[in-house]
Amino acid sequence: MVRDGIYYALALVAVAVLIGMWASPPLALVPLLLAAFFLWFFRDPERVIPSERGAVVSPADGKVTGVTTIQVDGEPRTSISIFLNVFNVHVNRSPAAGLITAVEYRHGKYLNAMNPASAEMNEQNICTLITDDGYSIVFKQIAGLLARRIVFSRKAGDRVVRGERIGLIKFGSRCDVILPVSAEVRVQVGNIVKCGSSTLAILPPAQGEL
Repeated sequence: MVRDGIYYALALVAVAVLIGMWASPPLALVPLLLAAFFLWFFRDPERVIPSERGAVVSPADGKVTGVTTIQVDGEPRTSISIFLNVFNVHVNRSPAAGLITAVEYRHGKYLNAMNPASAEMNEQNICTLITDDGYSIVFKQIAGLLARRIVFSRKAGDRVVRGERIGLIKFGSRCDVILPVSAEVRVQVGNIVKCGSSTLAILPPAQGEL
């Protein structure tokens, strides 16, 4: 359970008590139901993390909405987009093990996360990770129509392990993972993925290990 859910739930329970005492007891059911929703929404289930060498796992629960080739600094890269609706678990996990080399927060718009333009125009947090095999991976937490807060609990210079909890996006949102084109993609548009346990792609062995 993410502690934010406990805070929201306690506040709503307090509201329900006040309504029950000073207004109409049946009306107290509304904040109680909202409290139950927040406890459910901020759930944080344990996941079985794949151990396969080179595996890049999904950073979020949701639906794969795009697998495309994009240009980054003039070089082709593979971008995998995952849409989270309000019913998904919203805890984010690291897609791979390695060293975080950069974290950049960009303020922006709140377009529908299904809109391809949201990848560049929406408020977002961008994390660059160098894997233990020397590959560069970019992971984006992108706000959507309902999301108004992105939480990222790591900083540049931190080491992370595959599947480690690293953040949260509140309510509907999107996550993008940008990989080298040499990665073997194992998902397609329409697939439902689970944070930390679904393999998005496999990175080839480091040079010299082929």
